[in-house]
Amino acid sequence: MKTLILLFSLISTLSFAQDPSFTETEIRVSKWIDGSLIVPNSGSDQMAIIIGGSGPTDRNGNQNFAKTNNLKKLAETLAENGIASFRYDKRIVKQIKMRSVDPNIKFDDFVSDAIAVVHHFKSEQKFKQLYIIGHSQGSLIGMLAAQQDVDGLISIAGAGQSIDAVIIDQVDKTAPLFTEETKRAFEVLKSGRTTTDYPPALASIFDSSVQKFMMSWMKHDPAVVIKSLNIPILLLNGTKDLQVSKAEAEMLQQASETSELKLIDNMNHVLFVIDGDDQENAKSYNDPNGKVSEVLIQSIVNFIKQ
Repeated sequence: MKTLILLFSLISTLSFAQDPSFTETEIRVSKWIDGSLIVPNSGSDQMAIIIGGSGPTDRNGNQNFAKTNNLKKLAETLAENGIASFRYDKRIVKQIKMRSVDPNIKFDDFVSDAIAVVHHFKSEQKFKQLYIIGHSQGSLIGMLAAQQDVDGLISIAGAGQSIDAVIIDQVDKTAPLFTEETKRAFEVLKSGRTTTDYPPALASIFDSSVQKFMMSWMKHDPAVVIKSLNIPILLLNGTKDLQVSKAEAEMLQQASETSELKLIDNMNHVLFVIDGDDQENAKSYNDPNGKVSEVLIQSIVNFIKQ
């Protein structure tokens, strides 16, 4: 009898420990967009659409050899603070799973997907306020989708220049011998033509398979787009972000009269706090046990609930 009582007690304890403060539901928005809606069990008037960064990023913020679950952790922590969220796999993730990647995929396809998500939740009218949280490339996608009349935008590690300007700056800092060739290649792409005249070391940027995608991406200038938005905007950037410098966030702030900027000490590009050097920083890109910055979370919560 004592054994049964102890067993019952253990089961009850485990059930309580595993009972989250939110409910997560799988939702299909369109043919290409599958995602997870998290709603606090206490309910919520605010919902945030979380848009991931570049590459085949899934709803949790992961790619091959880069698994942090940072967007999942962000969503769950927001729920613990009373804010619902929807995060989704980028369409290329589903295409990869189906072994049917569209060779003609464009940056604007990602924008269309984000707009479809906004329309889905606006039409449902389950939440009084709708916000967009865009990380990295998702920042620009979020800016473009925010033109659909949302209540606010949060940009995390978003570039302040068009992608060609960002890449030229990065090349100039890390491999200046390729700077002029990089500029020349982008000038050709700007004219709407493809090119084979680029440094072999930059094949991942200028390979023929990605040039049309790059053309569709570089035509959008974040500073111009954000200037057109007349909604509250929160700009967040980490001081240990190796990919997007605080200068990019400052460019966005200068372009927007409705924005506020918060720089987060020691936060890196994958939203983790780094106490050590660049080696620790790089290792964190594949650390599923990393913890999302508490300052980041609190900044977002305060912004949405203000």
